[in-house]
Amino acid sequence: MKIQDFDFELPPELIAQFPAEQRASCRMLHLEGPTGGLRDTVFADLPHYLRAGDVMVFNNTRVIKARLYGVKDSGGRVEVMVERVLDTHRVLAVIRASHSPKPGSKLFLADAIEVTVLAHEHGFYTLHFDHETAVIELLERYGNLPLPPYISRPATQADEARYQTVYATQSGAVAAPTAGLHFDENMLKRLTEMGVVIAHVTLHVGSGTFQPVRMENIADHRMHKEIFYVPPQTVDSIRQAKAGGGRVLAVGTTSLRALEAAAASIEGIDGSGGELKPGRGETDIFITPGYRFRVVERLLTNFHLPRSTLLMLVSAFGGLENIRRAYRHAIDERYRFFSYGDAMLIERES
Repeated sequence: MKIQDFDFELPPELIAQFPAEQRASCRMLHLEGPTGGLRDTVFADLPHYLRAGDVMVFNNTRVIKARLYGVKDSGGRVEVMVERVLDTHRVLAVIRASHSPKPGSKLFLADAIEVTVLAHEHGFYTLHFDHETAVIELLERYGNLPLPPYISRPATQADEARYQTVYATQSGAVAAPTAGLHFDENMLKRLTEMGVVIAHVTLHVGSGTFQPVRMENIADHRMHKEIFYVPPQTVDSIRQAKAGGGRVLAVGTTSLRALEAAAASIEGIDGSGGELKPGRGETDIFITPGYRFRVVERLLTNFHLPRSTLLMLVSAFGGLENIRRAYRHAIDERYRFFSYGDAMLIERES
């Protein structure tokens, strides 16, 4: 397939720059994949689409304060965006500077942290934080919240709460699993009281989630790897639900990718075979139309960037023509797009 198959024109004013006043107050577009039917509704009505015995799988990753500013030892300004924490003192990062720093050089970040550049490969730098305090603590103390590039304002103290899910516990992401931002404690309580099973996975979202695919033929695109973990209790919940006629709803594309990666790892990520098993690892799973889903029947997600891997994923799940029509409808009806925007509930096409 060609990249043009996943392009669309979005009026800039539909890109949400701020979250809704209340987490659960957004709109929601429902797409029935098998029929292509569309229904305008609100997120508060989500429980009407669920029944006792269904499983909802949430990504419990927590966004770290991944952006740091400083200078090189040569004096030039530098911006560091941490992509992944490798251990207590090393990170993988993207660096913006007028001239790329060389391995062995030093960076001085936030007027407090000395960093050594260890290596530069495939667009990422390996950095060593030359400080006795662990990297995660330093980021929390000196870092800045990495709002997406399409939010054209600095992060505020309010974003530090609203750009995290209420169930975030596992630090490591540089972008929020945004479908989960709509949930508040009251919604989670409503769901559990009606017998919906709440389960969790972890996938630490990388900055690649915002990158457009630049290859003409999408089969030539390669995803950056992300760390994921599917715990045994989540696998047990899904098996029990399926045995009893329940359905699996992934909250967000990251939850779906973690589940499908765990199942696909049995025989390789090639769209064949596989059974969901617990485990942790790295995934560069790239889901495009034609992929055969193993685990998830329903997906709650936001509206995604043109030419993005996430738009390709939802097109694979809900059907390419269905998604094209749904996005045209969403634009006509003035839905809010991207991380702080409205929600979409998709029933799998087949």
